[in-house]
Amino acid sequence: MDAVVEKIAILDFEASSLSEASWPIEIGLSWLERGEVRTWCSLIRPAPSWAIDDWSPQSASVHGISVSELMDAPSVTEVAEAFFKILGGRRLVSDAPEFETRWLDRLLRTAGRAESPSVEDFDDASFAMFDGYALDLLYETVERRPAPHRAGPDSARLARGWLKAAEHQVTLAMEGRTA
Repeated sequence: MDAVVEKIAILDFEASSLSEASWPIEIGLSWLERGEVRTWCSLIRPAPSWAIDDWSPQSASVHGISVSELMDAPSVTEVAEAFFKILGGRRLVSDAPEFETRWLDRLLRTAGRAESPSVEDFDDASFAMFDGYALDLLYETVERRPAPHRAGPDSARLARGWLKAAEHQVTLAMEGRTA
């Protein structure tokens, strides 16, 4: 397995809405470790400072998470601490970096964390790591599975694409070929 791909984690959020005032309700992080996809995810209890009137019934119909489910979820601070512990030194990527950056910043600022890692674009990272048939396998794997619109499964879906591409590159290397 390529060491570079194991130093990256894929981030995904579900949120109260898509507005500028939206806030994160679920976080998912997936990465490759020893040839397997690993995933951590958590619901997020709304912080008192987050406007509950930003809750979108349309968004809720997509992700299927209710406000009542969030009331027993871990606090913003607990989620932020778990996020940094699990992230370790990995770089972050996402298929929607603009949104994920907004929600990550909101989560971390609310938790009193000054540091907010940058979020790179999934496609840019994929094209930097893979080429040829490995890229075809990556996107074919991702496209075969529709996005479930839950943070953990969505990030794992992208990580499975990376796993398929990385396995192909390992096979080529063992056979002494290039992509």
